[in-house]
Amino acid sequence: MLVSMVGQGQPYGMLVVMSHHVCLVCMGNICRSPMAEVVLRQTLADHGLDGLVTVDSAGTGGWHQGDPMDERAAATLAAHGYDGSRHQARQFLGDWFARADLVLAMDTENLRALRRLAPEGADVRLFRSFDPAAPADAEVPDPYYGGQDGFDEVLRLVRAASEGLAKHLGETLR
Repeated sequence: MLVSMVGQGQPYGMLVVMSHHVCLVCMGNICRSPMAEVVLRQTLADHGLDGLVTVDSAGTGGWHQGDPMDERAAATLAAHGYDGSRHQARQFLGDWFARADLVLAMDTENLRALRRLAPEGADVRLFRSFDPAAPADAEVPDPYYGGQDGFDEVLRLVRAASEGLAKHLGETLR
């Protein structure tokens, strides 16, 4: 996050706070990371952080680029009051590290891929590392090849990690 004073020394100087940027990453950006993006955005808003944190998502692979969210992921979100209808899959590119303060992978395979791209000092972690009830190396499993129960589980896991991340960011950014 960047903070600067505009008009320092003037009677009506203004504190400008630039947004902290979080990017959530899975394999194809059609299931886990877009579900996490939608849930995290809402969780941040619920914690009063929506003006301080921007959230987006991407995949380490580009084969779904431009596609909407997986129908099952979108339906799972909708059944719980979330709207994932505007999502379009994107591929994470190495130059995104320049604008991302925190890059969160859904699993260790994507974490390794991101760390290969990351410049020194980049903050790249597993998303579930923010879930206080989960071990530090916990993953969000890929529900793509399974049934509805996998998508329900992903929602449960991303809700818990989103709450933990919102608390962390609230303490860090305020």
